[in-house]
Amino acid sequence: MTKPPRISLAEVARQTGTMLRRGDSGHFVEGQAPTMADLTESLFFSPGDGRIWLNDQRMLLLHSSAIGHLRRELIDTLGTDRTRGLLTRAGYVAGARDAQLVRERWPRGEAANVFMAGTRLHSLEGLVKVTPLAFDFDIDRGTYEGEFLWEHSSEDDEHISAYGLGTEPACWSQIGYATGYVTSLFGQLVIFREVECRSMGASVCRVIGRNAAAWGDVSEDLRFLEAKDFRRLANPSDSASEAAPSTLASQSKTGLAGSGDDRHEIVGASSAFNSACHQLARVASTQATVLFTGESGVGKEVFARRLHRIGTRADRPFIAVNCAAIPETLIESELFGVERGAFTGASHSRPGRFERANGGTLFLDEIGTLSLVSQGKLLRALQEGEIERVGGTRTQRVDVRVVAATNVDLQSEVRAGRFREDLYYRLNVYPVHLPPLRERRDDIPLLMNHFLHRESVRHGRRPTGFTSRAVRAMLHYGFPGNIRELQNLIERGVISAEDGAPIDVAHMFRREQLSDEALLAIGAHGTLTTPPDDARDAHLLDLLAGSMNGSSADGGVSLPELERRLLDEAATAAKGNVAAAARLLGLTRAQFAYRWEKTARSASSHQPEPDEHEPD
Repeated sequence: MTKPPRISLAEVARQTGTMLRRGDSGHFVEGQAPTMADLTESLFFSPGDGRIWLNDQRMLLLHSSAIGHLRRELIDTLGTDRTRGLLTRAGYVAGARDAQLVRERWPRGEAANVFMAGTRLHSLEGLVKVTPLAFDFDIDRGTYEGEFLWEHSSEDDEHISAYGLGTEPACWSQIGYATGYVTSLFGQLVIFREVECRSMGASVCRVIGRNAAAWGDVSEDLRFLEAKDFRRLANPSDSASEAAPSTLASQSKTGLAGSGDDRHEIVGASSAFNSACHQLARVASTQATVLFTGESGVGKEVFARRLHRIGTRADRPFIAVNCAAIPETLIESELFGVERGAFTGASHSRPGRFERANGGTLFLDEIGTLSLVSQGKLLRALQEGEIERVGGTRTQRVDVRVVAATNVDLQSEVRAGRFREDLYYRLNVYPVHLPPLRERRDDIPLLMNHFLHRESVRHGRRPTGFTSRAVRAMLHYGFPGNIRELQNLIERGVISAEDGAPIDVAHMFRREQLSDEALLAIGAHGTLTTPPDDARDAHLLDLLAGSMNGSSADGGVSLPELERRLLDEAATAAKGNVAAAARLLGLTRAQFAYRWEKTARSASSHQPEPDEHEPD
């Protein structure tokens, strides 16, 4: 996989600065997004599938004692300093990932609420209860100052259980998390230090965060954040803000860019994906024939192109042939070329695919569709390394690495007499099986982000991401068309969704059959329930039914009147909480307040309101 482009800190600051120029804890508004309810809606469970998700990131529900055991093993094996570094850096990655989630889901969130979301996610994930005392930041001036209390730290529980009270703070991964989250949002390195810790005998942990310059000497902090083997995550959507702190300065100077061509990029992180990539790396430097197998749409040609790019023939041609798309009467001339006058219509000589691929790679897709006659001619070319143009008399030597692909079981075709056994063994030198997407669901979020960015640029659209309901639907869908179908769904969603709004289920799915098996989410009392979006839709239908019941006797009701009643019903159901009422109707707080005020003015004056621009 080619390295994703890196973004300079100036660019990160520019992107985040549009909504996060400055803010402080005094401007935090409890009901504004992202609220705790918004965040819990992003956490859902799929018990039958063995997965837990936080929006599009896979999570794990682990025993704290098991993590404590691992912590003790690391300390006893590697020593305290090296273990602290490992856990701090792991926490940094987790914090950066959560910051990415918040940026993508709530791009227009209020600055104070966006920063507060990190404390809530830290608590939601079961690590520690966070109580902010105060924080203040100004991106233009490059300053950040924050103070927080940490209660019920899982790291303290396990550290005290193993080693008792000591003289050093022990919340290492949690310090890394806070540093990663705030640094990713702020665009500059923000260092957190634990000035009081339960592992040192304090009743509660107290942490302070400041921009690096405000601390002065941060060499001791960076000692635990820097490591030669601390690499960026293998995610095409990662930005410079999620890189190791040790690389931030160099990235801000260089602003390295990638190739800009991701049409044939391979994306994934699942075990099945990594296994296929490992096999690819093993065979790339050889000249062996490779046979890719797998269902239609799993990316066989993409893997074949990747094999060519990392092999010894990368500077030579890559020629692809779809055997199913060429008529039987033309397959020989397409593969081996034709001499002028060989048949009616052959007005000039032209080389075939073997000649054009000479010195490089010839990719034969859907090889199982060839007729037995064509299979025999192909076998001779592979065995002898020689071809002869149709109508020609001269034999030509060709040096071609053949890579084939099929979506049918060639062994079954051999037994059925539809595929030559000798050709099968000639092609099946190094088989690589590519699993269907339903067997590599861990890759779905990565692919969703990859295609979202690609199709947004391609079509000039600006959706903000995906709703939690859309993410759940994609994670649970069977994808009979595999990656090709996923790409089409994302492209459809990019086209259908409004700019500045997230992609929802209705934007992507039309006639596709969604699974009836529901995922589970966190309910208001901390128990597992059906997804909140479904509950919201049911509540919305109840509100709508209530509004219709209040219609006049003749059944007539105007659209403005119905809108006013629906807004009033939502406000009543939410007990006057505007943010909660907005969530019931799938609106932002600003949108709900605007419409509510507008309908109230209209009702009091009995005059139609002028068409004003509705806030986002």
